[in-house]
Order: sequence, then structure tokens, then C-alpha cells
Amino acid sequence: MFDMEKITEKTLGGGQVTRDEAIMLYRQPLDELCSAANKIRIHFCDDRFDICTIINGKSGSCSEDCKFCAQSAWNLTCAARYPLLSADEITAQAKINQEQGVLRYSIVTSGKCLSDAEVDEMCAAVRRIRSEVGISVCVSFGLLNEAQYRKLKMAGVTRVHNNLETSRRFFPQVCTTHTYEDKIGAIRAAQAAGLTVCSGGIMGLGETAEDRIDMALTLRELGIKSIPVNMLNPIPGTPFENNSRLTHEDMRRIVAVYRFLLPDASIRLAGGRGLLEDKGESCFISGANAAISGDMLTTSGITVKTDMALMKKLGYKAGLCNE
Repeated sequence: MFDMEKITEKTLGGGQVTRDEAIMLYRQPLDELCSAANKIRIHFCDDRFDICTIINGKSGSCSEDCKFCAQSAWNLTCAARYPLLSADEITAQAKINQEQGVLRYSIVTSGKCLSDAEVDEMCAAVRRIRSEVGISVCVSFGLLNEAQYRKLKMAGVTRVHNNLETSRRFFPQVCTTHTYEDKIGAIRAAQAAGLTVCSGGIMGLGETAEDRIDMALTLRELGIKSIPVNMLNPIPGTPFENNSRLTHEDMRRIVAVYRFLLPDASIRLAGGRGLLEDKGESCFISGANAAISGDMLTTSGITVKTDMALMKKLGYKAGLCNE
């Protein structure tokens, strides 16, 4: 018989949950599981809550065939298409976010990777943000190499975002134009350049519970401490447009198990949160302790003002969690 109290105490004491234990956790009564996960969150992260925002710095016409993505050139969607935004536009949005109390601001671009010339443009934009605004800057520029990441770090970037999306086993069902090892190689290159990494995935692609657990274990092996947990928003025109939406109970179970596997991480609700009936509130007392606020890349999100009010209601304070 599975002993929830024993596995919780093991985690609180610094022990690592195994794959088999995580599979058993996934099957436990939801309220008991979420209560234990919240206890672990409080122990390792206290009441700190990390809010970040993103800007779609380059949109559409992506060469990659990711089956969930509105920006892929392989998918017939209504997503906007435009080249890199100017430093003026990117800096102006950074100022707005900083004034609202946002801790981190991420520039996200479509495509497999930016060119060297585009990296140089973004370095100039980052230097301007750091000089004029002061907000912490993250970037999501695809599969860059270590030299490019070093340039970005010198410009003032502190973190790189690069989602694994799912497990190694299931990844070929999601994308075929680059590999899981390509993803891991880019993550390790960013780490070698001295940058921290934000990496997670999308739930509801058709993966199993074991796939979700395996992705979390890979993130643990990579030492990732910021874990975006996205819920698929099935976009018309993509191969996954008819996938069933997950429920808030599904998402609570996922973030709770992730808290056991990644006890001191920022588990960050991201895309798709606005589809949940409670906008993710129950997840924030089930193990999650961070969020991407504001609009997503091609879909509407939840305003920073609304998230700040929710954070206050739940007793959180803006701050970073062991990152």
C-alpha cells in the first residue's frame, strides 16, 4: 500500500522521488496529493511567487513543424507574421511590465533559431532594457549555440527559455524537424555560457502520465529550476486542433506530482491557463508557485493586474524561488 505521508516526509527531507513512486503518486486521491504538494512548496519556496511576462518579438513563418504551434509555416492558422520588433518597441513594453511589478521579461521569437545578425540586434535591445528599465531579461531564441548565448549573457540576459515540450519518447509525435537531443544540446550550451534555463512543456498533446513524469525527470537531470507547465490550447489549423482540453483537476494533479519531483523549483503555469474555470487558482495551492502573466504568443492571457490580485489573495509575495 502506498504511503503518502512517508513519501512526503522523504521529499521534505531532501530525498528524491523515483519514477515508480511518481507513477504511484499520480494515482493518489487528488485532494490528498495536492495538499501534500502544497506543504512541500511552502517548505522549499515559502510564499514567494514569480511572475514573468513575454513579448512576441518575431512572429510566424517558422520552419519547424511543431504540431501544436500557430506560428509554424506547416500549419494553416491566422497567426500574425512579422520580423524582429525594434529595440524601441521591445523596451517600451519592458517599461510597462516593470511598472506593474513584473520580475522577469522575456523576448520570444519564432523560428528554429535567430541568425548571428539577429542575435546582435537583440543584444542591443537587451542592453537598452538593462540600462533604461532594469528588469531581468530572459530570451527564447530557439536552438542557439554557446557562442551566441555568451553574447547574450554579456548583453545582460540572465535566463534562456527552451521548452522540451514533452518526453523523449513522445517528442517525435510532436515535431520532426528537430530532435529532443537538439533541445538538450541548446539547453546545455546555454548553461555552459553561464545562463540559467527555463524549460518545461505542454500538457494535453496526447502524451501519457508516464510521459509527463519522464519529462520532469529529464528536467531534474538538467538541473532546471524554472518549469513552465502549459496546457494545450487546441488552435484551429494545427494537427492538434481536435485534442481534448485538460481540466483544472488534470492540471492540479500534474503540478502536484511535479512539486514532488522538483521540490525547490518555480513551477510556472503558462499557456492555456485562461481556459481553466478558475484561471489556475487551485493549481497555486497544489504545488504551482509562478506564472507567465499577460498575453501569450498568439493567444490571450490573464492580465498582470488580475494575477497580482490573485497572488495577494492566496498570501503570496513577489519573489524568486531558489533560482
